[in-house]
Amino acid sequence: MKFSVFQVSRRGGRSKNEDRMGYCYTRESGLFVVADGMGGHPDGEVAAQLALQTVSAYFQKAARPTVGAAPEFLSSAVLSAHHQIIRYASEKGMLDTPRTTVVVALLERGCVHWVHCGDSRLYLVRDGQLVTRTRDHSYSEQQTAVGNFDESINRNVLFTCLGSPQRPIYDLSAPVPLQQGDKILLCSDGLWSALPDHEIVNVLSANPVSLAVPELAERALRKTGDASDNVTVLAVEWETPDVFPDTGGISTDSVTDGMFESTIQASGIEQSQVDLDDEDIERNIAEINEAIRRTAARKA
Repeated sequence: MKFSVFQVSRRGGRSKNEDRMGYCYTRESGLFVVADGMGGHPDGEVAAQLALQTVSAYFQKAARPTVGAAPEFLSSAVLSAHHQIIRYASEKGMLDTPRTTVVVALLERGCVHWVHCGDSRLYLVRDGQLVTRTRDHSYSEQQTAVGNFDESINRNVLFTCLGSPQRPIYDLSAPVPLQQGDKILLCSDGLWSALPDHEIVNVLSANPVSLAVPELAERALRKTGDASDNVTVLAVEWETPDVFPDTGGISTDSVTDGMFESTIQASGIEQSQVDLDDEDIERNIAEINEAIRRTAARKA
């Protein structure tokens, strides 16, 4: 695989940055993640970091060097992240659970698959046009989708997320074959709430991702000023013809089978709070697989 990737996260006008982002890849598969810890609940940054590290650990175990069945992988990874957040809250004796949104893109076999929960978004842009974007799990977007737009509905009110007591609702995409030059952007609501879709698409289309990503983040911060939310943006250009490391270019040709590269390492919180050992991961995977098996049995 050859691709260019660039990411940035800015605190904006908030007292701390509860967004998390990162990517990891093998020779034949790439995973890209943005999570937005939710204000109004404790430890949003912990929930976002747990989501990132759980999905990354799941990818590291599954990608040999591809994950195989992408929908099952993405479903299990997101549900495992949710379960890990619930376990964290239980172990800490918390009365309210940490919560986060998440959007995950998986690139392999020349296609992109994605899953999202909440209102962190994915945009797919081709030849200057928006091919598709995710639809937020918010009441305002739900009403807009059925033609009942109501300005009185707060667009930031979500009906699902990771870490809530209820099982999360998430959407999976069908595989989308990629073409050279396709750009995939993942972001928190700090970006899209400040900039309209057409502006995001135009800036992304007109620039390499190494320039488009910081430009978009800066525009969002300028527009919202002191009231700015955290702004996190990660963008990928597929099959970049000339891959240069100083502009975010990556070629996996030199990655040998069994190798795993990741930027999902450092944390702004105590590392002991988010470390996942093999036993934790295996337990989560076993529980998720059992839930999938029971669901399949009921449908049979």
